[in-house]
Amino acid sequence: MIIEIKVPSPGESITEVEIGSWLVEDGAVVAKDQEIAEVESDKATLTIVASEGGKIEIKAEEGEAVEVGAVVCTIDTSVEAPAAPAEPKEKEEAPEEEKEKPEAKAAEEKKSVPESSEHDKVKVTSVAKEMMKEHDLSLDDVINGLKRLGKKEVEAVVNAPQATAAAIPQKEATRDEERQRMSSLRRKLSARLISVKNETAMLTTFNEIDMSYVMDMRKKYQQKFVDIHGFKVGFMSFFTKAVATAMDFHPMVNAQIDGEEIVMPQFVDVGIAVSTPKGLMVPIVRNAESKSIPAIELEIKELAEKARNKKITVEELQGGTFTITNGGVFGSLLSTPILNPPQSGILGMHNIVERPVAVNGQVVIRPMMYVALSYDHRIIDGKDSVGFLVKLKELLENPERLFTGGKDAGELMLGI
Repeated sequence: MIIEIKVPSPGESITEVEIGSWLVEDGAVVAKDQEIAEVESDKATLTIVASEGGKIEIKAEEGEAVEVGAVVCTIDTSVEAPAAPAEPKEKEEAPEEEKEKPEAKAAEEKKSVPESSEHDKVKVTSVAKEMMKEHDLSLDDVINGLKRLGKKEVEAVVNAPQATAAAIPQKEATRDEERQRMSSLRRKLSARLISVKNETAMLTTFNEIDMSYVMDMRKKYQQKFVDIHGFKVGFMSFFTKAVATAMDFHPMVNAQIDGEEIVMPQFVDVGIAVSTPKGLMVPIVRNAESKSIPAIELEIKELAEKARNKKITVEELQGGTFTITNGGVFGSLLSTPILNPPQSGILGMHNIVERPVAVNGQVVIRPMMYVALSYDHRIIDGKDSVGFLVKLKELLENPERLFTGGKDAGELMLGI
């Protein structure tokens, strides 16, 4: 029986995709539910799986644009997939008489291999090796028996031939070039980046955050968190919750321009930038303002895994009112992130570095992170952009405020 494999619909607005790569060769025998191809849209890279096992016949080439619903290959189900190889038998144990006692084996190794791991670079002559073996001595025994170093030993090292630069292996010179076609996702991303520079009035403002409070909290409760939830808590969930809380004080950072109107969502959908082999993807954590830190952490973890494994759906990438990108995981100290339209703001996280800072008139060492907010100045004024970062700094340097709506606990208790 011959069955047809068609291009699934990545989303309502997508009518055409590109064959990114075939994961099997033409004529290969595939198993049911095996991944056979990657297709790329301008939003995500998805996989096609074999609905039945059999021999595959490819109908579309890599790089070819095909319509959603088009047949890209057929599978002849009359050809069965080969059975999986049997598990190898365990290696039979050696006869009892061939086994060595641990003590005898260790003694023999000590005699036959006088060099030790601690002094494995010490040169030992063949005569010295024989003497050490004869007297049952290891290299450690000999070196530990030396009382002192004299002029003769130092001169022997000074006059020893040194390794030359010529002995260091050099990379072979080449003038070759490698070319590869840009993916549909990468082409779309390039076009969007150019449009951001041309169509927005983008500016960036900076601040720094003392991360010791969040780090101390993670260190204190990490094991208990893992015991209860089954996964670790990272920094991204704290920042996502802090961003959603700061929006209550500076809602314009969450707003967007739609023609001649300003749209101000009453919810905070935070996009989390994820680096994948195919390019940057931004899955969305929806209604972050109403979710707990454990719930946010779990959702970020699941979305990131789906994006990297090409399991993400277009619906999980659409929308978003604000974006967070973390260049610190790659070692970035400072950068100016670029907007993700139609959003008006994006937060850049960076590397945590211990630096001397002044605290209550004293210079102390603290783990500090630079943060950057890029924003569309057409809709967000300097007061809101700077105030948003200041509020973010307050929340992360006083994490308990994430549970009091950003307000000081003492003020709440006193009703002021």
